[in-house]
Amino acid sequence: MANARLRLADARLVLEAALGKADEIGQPMNVAVVDGGGHLLAFARQDGAILGSIDIAVRKARTAVLMAMTTEQLGVSAAPGGPLYGIEVTNGGLVIFGGGIPLTGQDGEVAGAIGVSAGTVEQDVAVATAGAETFSADGPAQPSG
Repeated sequence: MANARLRLADARLVLEAALGKADEIGQPMNVAVVDGGGHLLAFARQDGAILGSIDIAVRKARTAVLMAMTTEQLGVSAAPGGPLYGIEVTNGGLVIFGGGIPLTGQDGEVAGAIGVSAGTVEQDVAVATAGAETFSADGPAQPSG
């Protein structure tokens, strides 16, 4: 069984698609793409994006890969009375609101994740989705050369 792997070429495609969506909606964003271990692989802060959201974007991506679910889904389970209430204080601080989406390989294994922050939660989700769909639609990028 092959392990899903996110390469720099993949991360760049995801990043560019997300940045394109941010441009389309007119909201400057911070966009982070992490590998399967939660390590930063690609990042961009658009001109005018909120500086405080840099860390949030990275943490959203890290949360999505560590938990193998969207940060929005995690937020539902982490709500007061939910089965994962309080989980956001674990793992160095998880984010439990929308904008983090795992990137899943063709084998269904999580290869990495995208995290987006600086707009409304809805805008963050839309931009992250645009990036994630690029990976899902194309699968991993083909090596060049």
